[in-house]
Amino acid sequence: MELELWWLLAIPLFFGLGWFAARIDQRGGGASAAGHLPDAYFRGLNFLLNEQHDKAIDAFIDVVKLDPETVELHFALGNLFRRRGETDRAIRVHLSLAERTGLDAHQREHAVYELGQDYLKAGLLDRAEDAFNRLDGTRYAASALRHRLEIAQMVRDWPAAIALADRLRADGGGPAVAELAHFHCELAARALAAQGPQRFEDALRALDAALQIEPTHARALLMKGELMLAEGDPRAAVQAWRSLLAHRPEHLSLVAVGWLDAHRQLGEVGQGIATLADVHARHPSADAYAAILDAKVEREGRAAALRWGAEALRSQPSVLALDRWLHVRLQGGEGARAGAGDAPAEGARAGAGDAAPDGSRDGGTRDDDALARRAIQSQVRRLGRYVCGHCGFKARQFYWHCPGCGRWDAYAPKRSEELERG
Repeated sequence: MELELWWLLAIPLFFGLGWFAARIDQRGGGASAAGHLPDAYFRGLNFLLNEQHDKAIDAFIDVVKLDPETVELHFALGNLFRRRGETDRAIRVHLSLAERTGLDAHQREHAVYELGQDYLKAGLLDRAEDAFNRLDGTRYAASALRHRLEIAQMVRDWPAAIALADRLRADGGGPAVAELAHFHCELAARALAAQGPQRFEDALRALDAALQIEPTHARALLMKGELMLAEGDPRAAVQAWRSLLAHRPEHLSLVAVGWLDAHRQLGEVGQGIATLADVHARHPSADAYAAILDAKVEREGRAAALRWGAEALRSQPSVLALDRWLHVRLQGGEGARAGAGDAPAEGARAGAGDAAPDGSRDGGTRDDDALARRAIQSQVRRLGRYVCGHCGFKARQFYWHCPGCGRWDAYAPKRSEELERG
């Protein structure tokens, strides 16, 4: 009986000792009560929530040192390295995971996928493509295909890009039809740049494929018109560009000179000028303005052309158009000083608002025009660029594919002056 009583007294004692030991273990910074995870793990999570990535990395490194087998923490650490731009460290982390024995299939596929993204971020495109190729038939197959499509565009492998896009579209997750049409347009541009005897046929075949995908694709219609004009078929060129005019009229300014040239060859330049002037009134463009002004000089004479130019500047003031108008005036030589086509230089600076209806001017000299043109040159250079609507990359030429951010159709067919004017 005394022995049984002693055991009854020992039970609370053992319980108290266990509780006391647990308290000491928690205060000592060992395993946490929540899932037996080190305190550094929770510090890392807290840093992540506060977007303190550098401190989060340091905390997770401490956890990995304590428990090298923690797979998910390795993934988190590798992703943090990649986000911070330390792709070499991210590659080492994910490569060690991909080569580790004992991982299940899902974890190994995840490691290979993360490794492919590391290589892509580091610019090691061959290794990235190899990693993504290994993911065919896995749960990461669709995402890997999208990255492979991205790589194909980066290296300008357009047949591969088309094949990959078709695979993605078959699965319901491919690029937009406009983007796929651009791939065919790139094939057409490559064919035209070649010197083979079939280059025009190859280019036309690629453009027809693009238009089959998207019949109103602006670039394909524009390029087809240029191709037909180069092949000596101005009627077919005008037909292609009329489709552009019907669906994307703002893009006609990109081929304004070719549009008028095709109509000139057909003996219909007056109709071509009138149509382009109507488009310019609805979608102002310095390129269309310059093409119309030059065509009117050739067809109607400098005086009539300058009168039209002055009227257009009154309704739609533009520094770029004013620069072209002054250029045409200065081409007139001595005749420009007393000719009926002259307007005051001061009026020209204000958008030709002071020119008389017949284009005449009182006083002023050729030097005034040259001075006015020199004064606006810095603004012409600044306002005459095309601008990416996504990343803001500015360029002197029009791009369908932004060199800065890689977006398709990010450039509006307008100069920065026209975009600022709205």
